Amino acid sequence: MSPSSRATAIGFVAILMWSALALLTASTGSTPPFLLTALTFAIGGCLGLAVTATRPGGLAALRQPWPVWLHGVGGLFGYHLLYFSALKLAPPAEAGSICYLWPLLIVLFSAALPGGGLSPRHVVGATLGLIGTALIIMGRSGGLSFEWTYAPGYAAALAAAAVWAAYSVGSRWFRSVPTEAVTGFCLVTAALAGLCHVAFEPATWPGDWREWAAIAALGAGPVGAAFFAWDVGMKRGDVRLLGVAAYACPMLSVLLLVAAGYAQANAALIGGCALIVVGALIATLSKRAAEPASSGA
Repeated sequence: MSPSSRATAIGFVAILMWSALALLTASTGSTPPFLLTALTFAIGGCLGLAVTATRPGGLAALRQPWPVWLHGVGGLFGYHLLYFSALKLAPPAEAGSICYLWPLLIVLFSAALPGGGLSPRHVVGATLGLIGTALIIMGRSGGLSFEWTYAPGYAAALAAAAVWAAYSVGSRWFRSVPTEAVTGFCLVTAALAGLCHVAFEPATWPGDWREWAAIAALGAGPVGAAFFAWDVGMKRGDVRLLGVAAYACPMLSVLLLVAAGYAQANAALIGGCALIVVGALIATLSKRAAEPASSGA
């Protein structure tokens, strides 16, 4: 297996772990968003710190200029704050699916970078994604009515998708930054979330061992190892292939929630996810035709 293929395979692992993010988050019970962010990133950061200390160069990888820290911490803290808030303020299936608009937004955002360009297929893909999002929101529990009670959660989910897309596309400007630097981003994000928890949230801790187990799994996987795997895939793998594969996240996420009993399968929910995937694939086909093989989001 070539180094590029190996890196791409590592990127696939991140996608699989992120598919379980909504399910694990829904399993954390009433743990408030800031506390959940602090706990999971502390776990992921500490695991990363242990690994980084054993790598060549050790902790020197954490010495990065402030733009790198702004990009890394802003992306990780901003996205997960919004993501966890969305899943607490709206039904997890709908909120999680809206958050998974980020693959489509990555395609749209990357079109504005040097060498890119917005084609009619980008517009078609974006339109299908928005229609799919509307179906997911309006098709809750088989109905077709917008529930304003969950509007803050839906807005947080959409904002989370935009932040993660901006973080991912912005990574193209930091290709020389070692993957181990993600350890520092995780630890700073944990500290910021902890401060926000103390300032704004009640001290509601996980209620039983199942909720603690879900938090531990989040910290070790979707909020830990997945970021390192994604960084490897983005920097050394097939970026376009990973981008296409990421569009499977909405479907896998919803299927896991349905299987675990956190959501009910209905035509609007499945159809909305399918439209998001199809729209993103259409936009990606345009991007692949317009860019050389060496480029990518």
